[in-house]
Amino acid sequence: MTTTGVRATARIGARADGRGGTSLPVLDGEGPIAPRRTRAHGDEARVMLVGAMSGPLGNDRFAVEATVAEGARLHVGSAAATIALPGQTKGEARYDVRLRVADGGELHWLPEQLISAAGSDLYVTSRIDLERGARLVFREEQVLGRAGEQPGRLTSRLTLRLGGRTLLDQELSCGPGAPGGWDGPAVLGGHRALGQLLVVRPEFEKEMPAARLLGECAAVNPLAGPAVLVSALAPDALRLRRVLDDALRSLG
Repeated sequence: MTTTGVRATARIGARADGRGGTSLPVLDGEGPIAPRRTRAHGDEARVMLVGAMSGPLGNDRFAVEATVAEGARLHVGSAAATIALPGQTKGEARYDVRLRVADGGELHWLPEQLISAAGSDLYVTSRIDLERGARLVFREEQVLGRAGEQPGRLTSRLTLRLGGRTLLDQELSCGPGAPGGWDGPAVLGGHRALGQLLVVRPEFEKEMPAARLLGECAAVNPLAGPAVLVSALAPDALRLRRVLDDALRSLG
């Protein structure tokens, strides 16, 4: 930790163990991010991200990198929500997620919500690079403000590449200082919880799920590849999770 904020990176590497399971030859973290192995589920290795201290705060730089090799299956969750907070050091904090999955590998990335507390300023990037034949379930949930408070500034960018081809590259900025209209009817419409679900499966090449609405504030959107994006809004985190869980079940 320095006067310019905390720098911390967690790394996870998964590979097939040759016995029908998945090993974790890389599992390390620094400071506030502690990846912990949990009980495996069949051939799937499971890791829980545990927050060892508050943050990210102003000027902090956090990163998580996960790599899944051919034939490996990895499930990553988190023990609790991540809360972006204002800090003594002014300036934008960053949280970068970098995910790579090889052909024949599978990753389920299912952390708890990111909460943007009043006075915070956080830029989140999630970059996902998949080889052809990779499988992915990626969930992202963001809550603007804790109960009874206004949100901080939150900018989120999500990029998905498959076989070197970009399927999705989008950015949204909310809160104080964000471009006008972010809370208007064309964007969030007064909702305070927003989420996305990315599902990539090779079988979608033959039978892509159809675009459709899931209630008033959620939609299934096929991408230009064997991938589907579900976007959802809700009044709170609990109802957002229900919508995304229902969407995942509907995709089979």
